[in-house]
Amino acid sequence: MAAAALRARRDPAGITLVAVTKTVGAGVFPALLAAGVRDVGENRALAAVEKAAHAPPGLRWHLIGHLQTNKARKAAALFDVIHSVDSARLASALDAELERAGRSMDAFVEVNSGEAQKGGLRAGDLAAFWEEVRELKRLRWAGLMTMAPLLEDPEGARPHFRRLRELRDEWRGRVNGLEGLSMGMSGDFEVAVEEGATHVRVGRLLFEGAGEA
Repeated sequence: MAAAALRARRDPAGITLVAVTKTVGAGVFPALLAAGVRDVGENRALAAVEKAAHAPPGLRWHLIGHLQTNKARKAAALFDVIHSVDSARLASALDAELERAGRSMDAFVEVNSGEAQKGGLRAGDLAAFWEEVRELKRLRWAGLMTMAPLLEDPEGARPHFRRLRELRDEWRGRVNGLEGLSMGMSGDFEVAVEEGATHVRVGRLLFEGAGEA
């Protein structure tokens, strides 16, 4: 991450590593904290609730997978950041549950990379989305998120990351706080950093071979 940041003339301190712990158990959390990693990402709200019950304090919980609206209460009670807001309906449900819990949450809006099988808003739907959610009080819009196609050559992901950065730049002056870019995983995080990622979601490179310990 640091090498990629320096190639792009960026400060590595401006990039957050989200350790994706979906394939490992709560036993990895003390080691992550000891290594200075406190941001952990889970794909499912229920799995995160189970792991959080056995996790040490000091972690910052990120939901990186799709969230069903009927799981909004569980997500609002645990997570600090959600990377996958993909509809105004979900945003409204989360905001209502956060109001009930007396909390606020950072949120990324997921933008589809062009693959029909993946979630996220189309770029052309963002204007309508922002209009629908402008009255919400508890979600803090931190940025945009995307999942690039899984390709053998990481360079193939670059146009998708660049487009997300351009979208962020287009909207950042009109949506308060919209600065972040959640993009890049184990196979392409260096390209993502070069294109401006502020959050990279890495699991396999960190935990390959760790199993469920």
